[in-house]
Amino acid sequence: MFVTLRKMVVTEGNADKVVERFSSPGVIEEQEGFVDLTVMKQKAKRGEEEVVVMMRWESEEHWKQWEKSDAHLAGHKANRGKPKPEYLISTEGGRYEVEAVKKAAN
Repeated sequence: MFVTLRKMVVTEGNADKVVERFSSPGVIEEQEGFVDLTVMKQKAKRGEEEVVVMMRWESEEHWKQWEKSDAHLAGHKANRGKPKPEYLISTEGGRYEVEAVKKAAN
């Protein structure tokens, strides 16, 4: 399994805008190899909020197919040249190969 993470820091009171954007239905759910997308929000601190989006894929190759897909590229082209939202302080991301998973003993 392959995981991508994106952490976005926004001004206090604006995390829900990011959560809504990533929680809304989209074309990613139809992509081959897509497992799921989780959106997490940290409580506000010092005037900032943090949202982390975790996307799980069956493999790195499936994620690469998504990155190169017409649907994904079209979404980025639509925003090209537009200023970033003024509430967005920073964004960082990472890509990880899953090495181990523990599940509840039930």
